[in-house]
Amino acid sequence: MEQKLYFKDYNEALKQNKLLGLKCRQCKAITVPPKMACRQCGSTDMDVIEVKTDGKIKTFTTVFVGAEGRESEVPYILVIVELEEGPWLMGNLEGVDPKTATMELIGKKVKMGNKVFAGDKYSAGESARPIFSLAG
Repeated sequence: MEQKLYFKDYNEALKQNKLLGLKCRQCKAITVPPKMACRQCGSTDMDVIEVKTDGKIKTFTTVFVGAEGRESEVPYILVIVELEEGPWLMGNLEGVDPKTATMELIGKKVKMGNKVFAGDKYSAGESARPIFSLAG
């Protein structure tokens, strides 16, 4: 089985505000972030594509207790976004006060950017993460 898209390449593209994914040749589903097999049908016959970064919030949570190394970032909002092309992607939401976030966020349109975070003792160095902001 051949790896089509390595995380390091996905991460480098994300730093350039490009979202790379894998499109299945069998069922046409798009998998983001990269995995060895299609998220829908399990096929390994996939092509690397650039995925559009617009989407809508499906759900969210406000984090008040940060993971090790992220304690200083709390509170923050984590969202799961359904991208226009189908895949769901998790990232932070910026531009909304976490203390006043309500269920009205669900269904709101967002645009993705990125933020580079320093590595911690569990990672191999810095990495980019999706950051979403409300569209319009």
